[in-house]
Amino acid sequence: GANASALEKEIGPEQFPVNEHYFGLVNFGNTCYCNSVLQALYFCRPFRDKVLAYKSQPRKKENLLTCLADLFHSIATQKKKVGVIPPKKFITRLRKENELFDNYMQQDAHEFLNYLLNTIADILQEERKQEKQNGRLPNGNIDNENNSPPDPTWVHEIFQGTLTNETRCLTCETISSKDEDFLDLSVDVEQNTSITHCLRGFSNTETLCSEYKYYCEECRSKQEAHKRMKVKKLPMILALHLKRFKYMDQLHRYTKLSYRVVFPLELRLFNTSGDATNPDRMYDLVAVVVHCG
Repeated sequence: GANASALEKEIGPEQFPVNEHYFGLVNFGNTCYCNSVLQALYFCRPFRDKVLAYKSQPRKKENLLTCLADLFHSIATQKKKVGVIPPKKFITRLRKENELFDNYMQQDAHEFLNYLLNTIADILQEERKQEKQNGRLPNGNIDNENNSPPDPTWVHEIFQGTLTNETRCLTCETISSKDEDFLDLSVDVEQNTSITHCLRGFSNTETLCSEYKYYCEECRSKQEAHKRMKVKKLPMILALHLKRFKYMDQLHRYTKLSYRVVFPLELRLFNTSGDATNPDRMYDLVAVVVHCG
């Protein structure tokens, strides 16, 4: 129609899902690293739904999550389908809370994503702790679980997966494994590569020998061993980080690897452990954050 935006005319109105909004975010002096991650998270539906649900809860004192919820709500309730919104309140709060982002320099998108997800999880866990302290449990006792690990939040439910680090002694064949949780996977990149190849490299078998021998509990001595990383629990949303900065010994500094990395629109992880949950889960590509320059 006459009111259609240039973007809608270019793409075609049928490409725009009903009730979806496409709003650019104003750049406040090199905040594109932040804006691009916020755009990716906004179109990650499970995350967006949780943030908007948080917005509808009784008013809480301002923090990074309330500012994010206000921003997402502002986008979701716009009358127009496309436009521009200044995320001023969110950026102001971000700069106030972390001096790393309190400047007009370009920052790392992966570092920001990590900080944001961990901060939201901390806020949710602290609020849950306060609620427990303010109320009594059903059995009438005051909650006394100060020493227990914090419950997982919806950030963990959406993004957290589990890696298992398997080490096999080459002398006695005993396999020991250690689990660790992750919110994103960082993978090395090479020339003329693909996401699938990067993930294969992530789970390559490494031989521990000479001064790097492994102490085997069974043999009670240092032995040669094979070590590899596998995915034990697949996350609902898989966040992948391509390690594009590599330390070059001859240059004595980090240099950016601007290699082309091919990625599929659908991805199934093959580097899962034997006892993995949902090993056949298929991932659809939702967003890609690329820093040019």
